[in-house]
Amino acid sequence: MASRDGDRVVALSLQLSQAHHELRRQISEIRTRLGHRRSSDDTLAAHCLAFCAALTSHHQGEDDAMFSQLLRERPDLATTVANLVEDHGMIASILSRVRELADRAAESGGPAREAVRRELDGLAAIMESHFSYEERTISEALDDGVPDTGWTDTVFRFGRT
Repeated sequence: MASRDGDRVVALSLQLSQAHHELRRQISEIRTRLGHRRSSDDTLAAHCLAFCAALTSHHQGEDDAMFSQLLRERPDLATTVANLVEDHGMIASILSRVRELADRAAESGGPAREAVRRELDGLAAIMESHFSYEERTISEALDDGVPDTGWTDTVFRFGRT
């Protein structure tokens, strides 16, 4: 099924892919900024916190709405959805560490900044694996008949309207 995006009809799987692309772009930008000493630690912390909020919102939207809607239409995907929810829990733990380290970096810089970079490197790898798995396993089901009951704003636009 597709949903309206302005005057266009856009496949839900494409919107999911675009949301993932945006999250990849955001983490890549932060990782690049971490490599440049001219970026202030306060600015980097703010970008890290905004990214953490966006990824958290995206995953909460999936967990709270998209997956339940998907399972109503495709109960055969229960194992896949359970795997994705488990990934979300692991990613949430990493995001918690990133937030804590970003706060420390804003206060002290130096070693905390390097710890943020390492944590984001690992997170980027996990996100890539998770996003690829999600897109591979549920895209067809999304396009085949998952009604948009309002869940798309949180999942695809990270809560912004």
